[in-house]
Amino acid sequence: MALTDVEKALLFNYSQQLLQQDMLTNQLFYGSSVGRNLRSMVLGESPGATIFTNPFEQAISGTLRADAGATRQAARNVGEAASMMGVARTGMSTIVDALDSMESIIEDIEAGNLLASSDVVKADYDALRDKITGLISSTDYNGIYMLDSSQWGADQISSGGQVYVQSSKNGGFDISFHAVDQGSSTVDWSDLSGADLQASLATQKSYVDNLRSFASSIEDMYRVKEDNLASQQTALESQAQLLDSAAQMRMPSDPDYSLEQLLADLIVRETGTIFDSNG
Repeated sequence: MALTDVEKALLFNYSQQLLQQDMLTNQLFYGSSVGRNLRSMVLGESPGATIFTNPFEQAISGTLRADAGATRQAARNVGEAASMMGVARTGMSTIVDALDSMESIIEDIEAGNLLASSDVVKADYDALRDKITGLISSTDYNGIYMLDSSQWGADQISSGGQVYVQSSKNGGFDISFHAVDQGSSTVDWSDLSGADLQASLATQKSYVDNLRSFASSIEDMYRVKEDNLASQQTALESQAQLLDSAAQMRMPSDPDYSLEQLLADLIVRETGTIFDSNG
Protein backbone atom coordinates (compact mmCIF):
# COMPACT_ATOMS: atom_id res chain seq x y z
CA MET A 1 0.00 0.00 0.00
CA ALA A 2 1.50 3.32 -1.07
CA LEU A 3 2.12 6.02 1.51
CA THR A 4 0.29 9.28 1.22
CA ASP A 5 2.14 12.56 1.02
CA VAL A 6 1.19 13.36 4.61
CA GLU A 7 2.54 10.03 5.84
CA LYS A 8 5.74 10.51 3.84
CA ALA A 9 6.22 13.99 5.36
CA LEU A 10 5.63 12.62 8.89
CA LEU A 11 8.19 9.84 8.41
CA PHE A 12 10.69 12.26 6.94
CA ASN A 13 10.35 14.75 9.80
CA TYR A 14 10.50 11.94 12.36
CA SER A 15 13.69 10.49 10.86
CA GLN A 16 15.26 13.94 10.61
CA GLN A 17 14.65 14.61 14.30
CA LEU A 18 16.05 11.22 15.27
CA LEU A 19 19.14 11.89 13.20
CA GLN A 20 19.55 15.36 14.64
CA GLN A 21 19.35 14.14 18.21
CA ASP A 22 21.68 11.24 17.49
CA MET A 23 24.30 13.57 15.98
CA LEU A 24 24.00 15.97 18.89
CA THR A 25 24.33 13.14 21.42
CA ASN A 26 27.41 11.80 19.67
CA GLN A 27 28.96 15.23 19.57
CA LEU A 28 28.33 15.89 23.27
CA PHE A 29 29.15 12.49 24.73
CA TYR A 30 32.44 11.79 23.00
CA GLY A 31 35.52 13.73 24.06
CA SER A 32 34.11 17.12 25.03
CA SER A 33 33.97 18.71 28.51
CA VAL A 34 30.22 19.05 28.13
CA GLY A 35 30.07 15.34 27.40
CA ARG A 36 32.01 14.56 30.54
CA ASN A 37 29.66 16.65 32.61
CA LEU A 38 26.62 15.03 31.07
CA ARG A 39 28.10 11.55 31.50
CA SER A 40 28.87 12.37 35.13
CA MET A 41 25.30 13.44 35.61
CA VAL A 42 23.92 10.25 34.06
CA LEU A 43 26.37 7.96 35.83
CA GLY A 44 26.10 9.72 39.18
CA GLU A 45 29.72 10.84 39.28
CA SER A 46 29.30 14.54 40.00
CA PRO A 47 29.97 15.17 43.69
CA GLY A 48 31.53 18.51 42.83
CA ALA A 49 28.85 19.67 40.42
CA THR A 50 28.20 23.40 40.36
CA ILE A 51 24.83 24.20 41.93
CA PHE A 52 22.93 27.18 40.61
CA THR A 53 20.71 29.19 42.94
CA ASN A 54 18.69 32.31 42.42
CA PRO A 55 20.09 34.84 44.91
CA PHE A 56 16.96 36.99 44.69
CA GLU A 57 14.65 34.09 45.50
CA GLN A 58 16.98 32.93 48.25
CA ALA A 59 16.95 36.41 49.82
CA ILE A 60 13.17 36.71 49.62
CA SER A 61 12.58 33.25 51.07
CA GLY A 62 15.11 33.96 53.83
CA THR A 63 13.33 37.19 54.73
CA LEU A 64 9.98 35.41 54.79
CA ARG A 65 11.36 32.67 57.02
CA ALA A 66 12.79 35.29 59.39
CA ASP A 67 9.43 37.10 59.46
CA ALA A 68 7.66 33.80 60.17
CA GLY A 69 10.02 33.12 63.08
CA ALA A 70 9.50 36.60 64.52
CA THR A 71 5.73 36.30 64.15
CA ARG A 72 5.74 32.89 65.81
CA GLN A 73 7.73 34.32 68.72
CA ALA A 74 5.26 37.19 68.96
CA ALA A 75 2.45 34.62 69.12
CA ARG A 76 4.22 32.90 72.01
CA ASN A 77 4.63 36.25 73.79
CA VAL A 78 0.96 37.09 73.38
CA GLY A 79 0.09 33.57 74.55
CA GLU A 80 2.15 34.20 77.69
CA ALA A 81 0.21 37.42 78.23
CA ALA A 82 -3.08 35.54 77.82
CA SER A 83 -1.94 32.97 80.39
CA MET A 84 -0.90 35.74 82.77
CA MET A 85 -4.29 37.38 82.41
CA GLY A 86 -5.95 34.01 82.96
CA VAL A 87 -4.10 33.53 86.27
CA ALA A 88 -5.18 37.00 87.39
CA ARG A 89 -8.78 36.28 86.37
CA THR A 90 -8.78 32.99 88.28
CA GLY A 91 -7.47 34.82 91.35
CA MET A 92 -10.25 37.38 91.12
CA SER A 93 -12.82 34.62 90.66
CA THR A 94 -11.62 32.97 93.87
CA ILE A 95 -11.86 36.33 95.69
CA VAL A 96 -15.46 36.75 94.47
CA ASP A 97 -16.28 33.25 95.74
CA ALA A 98 -14.83 34.10 99.17
CA LEU A 99 -16.88 37.29 99.33
CA ASP A 100 -19.98 35.29 98.40
CA SER A 101 -19.25 33.02 101.38
CA MET A 102 -18.88 36.04 103.66
CA GLU A 103 -22.18 37.38 102.39
CA SER A 104 -23.79 34.01 103.11
CA ILE A 105 -22.58 34.22 106.73
CA ILE A 106 -24.18 37.65 107.07
CA GLU A 107 -27.45 36.42 105.54
CA ASP A 108 -27.50 33.44 107.91
CA ILE A 109 -27.00 35.80 110.86
CA GLU A 110 -29.86 37.98 109.61
CA ALA A 111 -32.04 34.89 109.24
CA GLY A 112 -31.21 33.76 112.77
CA ASN A 113 -29.38 30.64 111.61
CA LEU A 114 -26.06 31.85 113.02
CA LEU A 115 -25.13 33.99 116.00
CA ALA A 116 -23.03 37.09 115.38
CA SER A 117 -21.60 36.68 118.85
CA SER A 118 -20.28 33.19 118.11
CA ASP A 119 -16.50 32.98 118.17
CA VAL A 120 -16.67 30.26 115.50
CA VAL A 121 -18.69 32.48 113.17
CA LYS A 122 -16.29 35.37 113.71
CA ALA A 123 -13.30 33.11 113.07
CA ASP A 124 -14.84 31.76 109.84
CA TYR A 125 -15.55 35.31 108.66
CA ASP A 126 -11.99 36.44 109.40
CA ALA A 127 -10.56 33.29 107.77
CA LEU A 128 -12.32 34.19 104.52
CA ARG A 129 -10.90 37.72 104.70
CA ASP A 130 -7.40 36.33 105.34
CA LYS A 131 -7.84 33.93 102.43
CA ILE A 132 -8.51 36.91 100.15
CA THR A 133 -5.54 38.98 101.33
CA GLY A 134 -3.27 35.93 101.16
CA LEU A 135 -4.43 35.21 97.61
CA ILE A 136 -3.77 38.79 96.56
CA SER A 137 -0.20 38.70 97.83
CA SER A 138 0.58 35.27 96.33
CA THR A 139 -1.05 35.34 92.89
CA ASP A 140 1.80 35.46 90.39
CA TYR A 141 2.90 34.29 86.97
CA ASN A 142 6.61 33.41 86.80
CA GLY A 143 7.39 35.88 89.58
CA ILE A 144 5.11 38.64 88.28
CA TYR A 145 2.54 39.53 90.97
CA MET A 146 -0.52 40.84 89.18
CA LEU A 147 -2.84 41.74 92.11
CA ASP A 148 -0.49 43.12 94.78
CA SER A 149 0.74 46.62 93.97
CA SER A 150 3.22 46.51 96.85
CA GLN A 151 5.22 44.06 94.73
CA TRP A 152 5.13 46.18 91.57
CA GLY A 153 7.96 48.32 90.24
CA ALA A 154 10.18 45.38 89.29
CA ASP A 155 11.77 44.81 85.88
CA GLN A 156 8.83 42.80 84.57
CA ILE A 157 5.95 44.93 85.87
CA SER A 158 5.90 48.69 86.26
CA SER A 159 4.88 50.58 89.39
CA GLY A 160 1.56 51.28 87.64
CA GLY A 161 0.85 47.59 86.98
CA GLN A 162 1.82 47.46 83.28
CA VAL A 163 3.56 44.48 81.66
CA TYR A 164 5.08 44.99 78.22
CA VAL A 165 4.33 42.39 75.53
CA GLN A 166 6.53 42.20 72.41
CA SER A 167 3.90 41.46 69.77
CA SER A 168 5.99 42.08 66.62
CA LYS A 169 9.60 42.58 65.64
CA ASN A 170 9.00 46.35 65.63
CA GLY A 171 7.14 46.83 68.90
CA GLY A 172 4.41 45.71 71.25
CA PHE A 173 1.89 46.87 73.82
CA ASP A 174 1.20 46.96 77.57
CA ILE A 175 -1.30 44.88 79.49
CA SER A 176 -2.52 46.48 82.73
CA PHE A 177 -3.52 45.06 86.11
CA HIS A 178 -5.47 46.58 89.00
CA ALA A 179 -4.12 47.18 92.50
CA VAL A 180 -6.48 44.81 94.28
CA ASP A 181 -4.51 44.86 97.56
CA GLN A 182 -5.82 48.37 98.25
CA GLY A 183 -9.44 47.30 98.07
CA SER A 184 -12.02 49.50 96.41
CA SER A 185 -11.94 53.29 96.42
CA THR A 186 -13.98 53.41 99.64
CA VAL A 187 -13.41 50.09 101.44
CA ASP A 188 -10.19 48.35 102.42
CA TRP A 189 -9.91 44.62 103.13
CA SER A 190 -9.01 45.40 106.74
CA ASP A 191 -12.51 46.86 107.18
CA LEU A 192 -13.88 43.32 107.06
CA SER A 193 -13.88 42.07 110.64
CA GLY A 194 -15.63 39.23 112.37
CA ALA A 195 -15.52 41.18 115.61
CA ASP A 196 -17.78 43.84 114.05
CA LEU A 197 -20.51 41.40 112.96
CA GLN A 198 -22.38 41.71 116.24
CA ALA A 199 -22.29 45.51 116.53
CA SER A 200 -22.22 46.57 112.88
CA LEU A 201 -23.78 43.80 110.80
CA ALA A 202 -25.34 46.20 108.28
CA THR A 203 -22.01 47.99 107.86
CA GLN A 204 -20.20 44.70 107.27
CA LYS A 205 -22.81 43.74 104.70
CA SER A 206 -22.29 47.03 102.83
CA TYR A 207 -18.50 46.47 102.90
CA VAL A 208 -18.85 42.96 101.46
CA ASP A 209 -21.27 44.13 98.78
CA ASN A 210 -18.95 46.98 97.82
CA LEU A 211 -15.87 44.75 97.57
CA ARG A 212 -17.74 42.00 95.74
CA SER A 213 -18.91 44.46 93.08
CA PHE A 214 -15.35 45.77 92.81
CA ALA A 215 -13.78 42.29 92.48
CA SER A 216 -16.46 41.03 90.08
CA SER A 217 -15.93 43.99 87.73
CA ILE A 218 -12.18 43.33 87.59
CA GLU A 219 -12.79 39.62 87.01
CA ASP A 220 -15.01 40.45 84.03
CA MET A 221 -12.41 42.84 82.59
CA TYR A 222 -9.68 40.23 82.92
CA ARG A 223 -11.86 37.63 81.21
CA VAL A 224 -12.39 39.91 78.20
CA LYS A 225 -8.67 40.71 78.03
CA GLU A 226 -7.76 37.03 78.25
CA ASP A 227 -10.11 36.14 75.39
CA ASN A 228 -8.79 38.99 73.23
CA LEU A 229 -5.18 37.97 73.83
CA ALA A 230 -5.96 34.34 73.03
CA SER A 231 -7.59 35.42 69.75
CA GLN A 232 -4.59 37.58 68.90
CA GLN A 233 -2.29 34.63 69.57
CA THR A 234 -4.29 32.44 67.18
CA ALA A 235 -4.18 35.15 64.49
CA LEU A 236 -0.40 35.50 64.83
CA GLU A 237 0.11 31.74 64.61
CA SER A 238 -1.97 31.66 61.41
CA GLN A 239 0.07 34.55 60.01
CA ALA A 240 3.31 32.68 60.77
CA GLN A 241 2.01 29.63 58.91
CA LEU A 242 1.15 31.78 55.90
CA LEU A 243 4.65 33.26 55.92
CA ASP A 244 6.14 29.76 56.09
CA SER A 245 4.07 28.75 53.07
CA ALA A 246 5.11 31.88 51.19
CA ALA A 247 8.79 31.20 51.95
CA GLN A 248 8.44 27.65 50.67
CA MET A 249 6.80 28.87 47.48
CA ARG A 250 9.61 31.38 46.84
CA MET A 251 12.25 28.67 47.16
CA PRO A 252 13.50 27.19 43.85
CA SER A 253 11.51 24.12 42.91
CA ASP A 254 14.77 22.14 42.88
CA PRO A 255 17.44 23.54 45.24
CA ASP A 256 20.03 21.16 43.71
CA TYR A 257 19.68 22.47 40.16
CA SER A 258 23.14 21.82 38.69
CA LEU A 259 25.18 22.79 35.64
CA GLU A 260 24.58 19.40 34.03
CA GLN A 261 20.82 19.66 34.50
CA LEU A 262 20.90 23.16 33.06
CA LEU A 263 22.72 21.95 29.95
CA ALA A 264 20.40 19.01 29.52
CA ASP A 265 17.38 21.30 29.76
CA LEU A 266 18.92 23.64 27.19
CA ILE A 267 19.47 20.76 24.79
CA VAL A 268 15.89 19.61 25.07
CA ARG A 269 14.63 23.17 24.71
CA GLU A 270 16.68 23.81 21.56
CA THR A 271 16.22 20.47 19.81
CA GLY A 272 12.74 19.57 20.89
CA THR A 273 11.44 16.09 21.56
CA ILE A 274 10.43 13.38 19.15
CA PHE A 275 6.82 14.39 19.49
CA ASP A 276 6.08 18.11 19.42
CA SER A 277 3.66 18.73 22.28
CA ASN A 278 2.92 22.21 20.88
CA GLY A 279 1.81 20.89 17.50
